[in-house]
Amino acid sequence: METNSNSTTVQTDRYISFLGISCDANADQLLACVEAHIEAGHGDARWHVYFQQKRVQQAKMQHDNLYFVGSQMNNLRSYLEQCQDVEALELLWRLEQECC
Repeated sequence: METNSNSTTVQTDRYISFLGISCDANADQLLACVEAHIEAGHGDARWHVYFQQKRVQQAKMQHDNLYFVGSQMNNLRSYLEQCQDVEALELLWRLEQECC
């Protein structure tokens, strides 16, 4: 569900249309949260190495952030749970429901 410029709630359904769903922007926002946690040293250091390696692979394969989120959904969830980032977990859930 998204809010339009008139502040009314618009029901979104990815099976009908992606209009009104900010998949790319939300994926970018989520990965910015993950990168901020990594830079701050939050969570297990093994996740830091893992995601840094995966981001290098992502760049080499020229995959966008939405593709990355979709392919790393469970790992991202585990890491964000460790970081106790409720907002990022909600954004991840929304991406999974609306975009992936």
